[in-house]
Order: sequence, then structure tokens, then C-alpha cells
Amino acid sequence: MCADIPDKACAHQPRNFVLSALVLSLTKTGDRLMDPKIVLAWMVTALGAPAVIVGLLSPVREALALLPQLFIARIIRQRPRRKFFWSLGSAGQAAALVLMALCALTLEGWPLGLGVLVTLALFALSRGVSSVSYKDVLGKTVSKARRGAVAGYGASLGGAAASGLGVWLMIMEANGSEPGALFFAGLLGVAAGLWLLAAGLYLLLAEAPGSTDGGVNAFDAVREQLGLVWREPDLRNFLLVRALLISTALATPFYVAIAQEQSGADLSGLGGFLLAGALASALGGWVWGRAADASSRLVMAGAGLLAALVAGCVLAALLLGLPLAEMAVFYAGAVFLLSLAHEGVRLGRSTYLVDLASEETRAHYTAVSNTVIGVLLLIMGAASGTAFSFGAGYALGFLGLCSLAAVILAVSLKPVSGR
Repeated sequence: MCADIPDKACAHQPRNFVLSALVLSLTKTGDRLMDPKIVLAWMVTALGAPAVIVGLLSPVREALALLPQLFIARIIRQRPRRKFFWSLGSAGQAAALVLMALCALTLEGWPLGLGVLVTLALFALSRGVSSVSYKDVLGKTVSKARRGAVAGYGASLGGAAASGLGVWLMIMEANGSEPGALFFAGLLGVAAGLWLLAAGLYLLLAEAPGSTDGGVNAFDAVREQLGLVWREPDLRNFLLVRALLISTALATPFYVAIAQEQSGADLSGLGGFLLAGALASALGGWVWGRAADASSRLVMAGAGLLAALVAGCVLAALLLGLPLAEMAVFYAGAVFLLSLAHEGVRLGRSTYLVDLASEETRAHYTAVSNTVIGVLLLIMGAASGTAFSFGAGYALGFLGLCSLAAVILAVSLKPVSGR
């Protein structure tokens, strides 16, 4: 019942389990309401922000939540109780979303795009603070056999919320409603409220004091980690594949922007994208799970191939002027398949890294992977956003070729999964 947690935490575990699951459900739902790949991409496009901003939304959100963790982990490690850091980060995310909502109400064009990027950067940095402390607190308050259930409840409720929101938006569009600045500000305001509520609830956790030893200097850690890239060829090859597969995470906002431009889709289109993403997330684990245990490198290759085929089909429809290119449902289907591919990439790369590393090297491999990919996210995001500013075909071609190159390299990776 209380495996792998301090004895003092055993009596409080039922309350801690419920609070942890509830808090994660609130934040996962908030994630869906402000999803940079769909909701924010739709918002900045609808409100007249430049195309290059669309390409930077996902990289800023992902990279700035990842990179600073290395530099704040030591500070958090020096405190015996870390739930306060999680609540501080959650409150910071709520504040950033309130500022973003104000940008949506008062700005347009370039000022809006820059305002969204700045507030999204604040959101990501705050998220990094929460991320560093979350797993440590979970490990002290919920036993090993129940931690997966906490994540499962959060993911399920977040997916249900996205599906419900998608259906609601379709109904609203059928009744003649149109999305504007006030609508998007309202969505962001609700998401901010969810994070603020989560910050308060998290403080109710009964957290026993933990060890304050083991913190490392961030600059020494970076130097040691980057050295691994040159010393370990198998890790280096994996990082190259993972870097190219960033394309699956970056492409969705471009499909959203192209759909708005080509089809003039309003709320029903946004609802369709949210529903497609939610269904793909729910289905992804079932599709890719067992396959990753058999061969994680082939799962990465298969997912990359699916993403490349989606990019090729959409690009062909645009260049040939096919009727499909003017239908919002065509792009919703593309986002569904791309989201399914991205789920495969996430599952395949995490399984491959765990299987590649030994117990002694796993933490180092994970750290260097996060550091390198965090930097490359920003570079590839800027490159794809710049390509999109010249035309949709350039961005889709660039990301599709990256996915195709990843397929070729993934097949040649060292086999580490399966028997």
C-alpha cells in the first residue's frame, strides 16, 4: 500500500492521491483550452498575426519549459518541501494566460503575435518550475503502484474536455456564432482559472520533508552531458532521429493556419481540430504501445513515414488545386493522422531511450536528450516559421522532408527493443 514512500506519508496517501489526480486533471484540461498547436495557432491567425509567429508557438512552449529546468533543479533540490514550487509555477502559468488574454483583447497583427510569444514564454518558464518539482513530490506522496493511475486520470479528463469543447464549438458555429478576440480571451481566462485552482489545491498535499542532497551545478552538468553526444555514437544517432522527428510536433499549427486560409473555417473548424487531436491521443497509445515494445525504432520510422505522407498529400492538394484543399474536414483529417503520428514518435522515442540506456546511464541520457532537443526546437521552429512566411508549400515541404529523413535514419538505428 505504501511502497517506495516515506512512512509519514502513508496515512495521508488517500488524500494525496485524490488531490494529485484532481490537480493533474485541472492542468491537463487547461492544456487543451490553450493548446499552442491548435487554439493559439487559430487565434493568432484569426486576429491577423504574421505567419512566422505560427511556427514559433510550439517551439517556445516546449523548449522554454525544458531548458531552464537544468538551472533551477539545484535550487529546488535544496528545499526539503517542494510542493510550494509547483504551486508557484502553476500560479505563474495562470498569470501568463491572463496577460495573453489581455493581448488578444487589445492587440492585433505584429504586436499581438509578439505579445502572445512573450506571454507564452512566461507560461513555459513557469511550467518548467512546476515540472522539476512534480515528479519529486509525487514520488514522496503516492506509492509506486498508484502513480500511473494519477497520470491516467489526468490524461483521460483532459481528452474528454477537448472532445467536449470540440463538439460544443461545432454546435455554436451551427447556431451562427463566430470566434473573435472576446471568445479566445474567454478560453484563456477559463484555463487561467483552472491553473490557479490547481495551485491552491496542491498546497493541501501532505508532503514530508525530503533529502536536500544531490543537487548539481547546472553549467557542470551541461558540459558533462554534451560530452556524451561525442562519446556515445548510438546516443548521437538517436538524437539525430529525434531532432528530425521534431517536425511532427511543429506541423500542426501550419495545417490549422492553412485550413483557415483555404476554407474560411470558423468555430466548427476549430472544434473539428480539437476533436481530431483528442481522438488521436486516445487512440495513439493503443495503436503504438505494443509495437514499441517489439521495435521502438520501427515505431519511430512508421510514425515519421505517416507524418511525411500527410504532408505530401496536403501539399499535393494545394499545388494541384484539388477541391479537397478548400474543405475544413480534409485538414481535420490531416491533423488527426499527424497527431496519431506524433503519439507514435513520443512513445517510440521514450521507449527507445529507456531501452538504449542502462540503469547507470539512463538519467544522463535523458538529460542530454532534453537539453539538445530543447535548443533544436527553437532553431527548427524559426526555420519552419520563416519558410511558412514565403508560402504554405515551403513549410510543409521542409517538415515533410525532415520526417522522411528521420524514417531512413530510424531504420538504421541499433535495435534495442524486443527480444
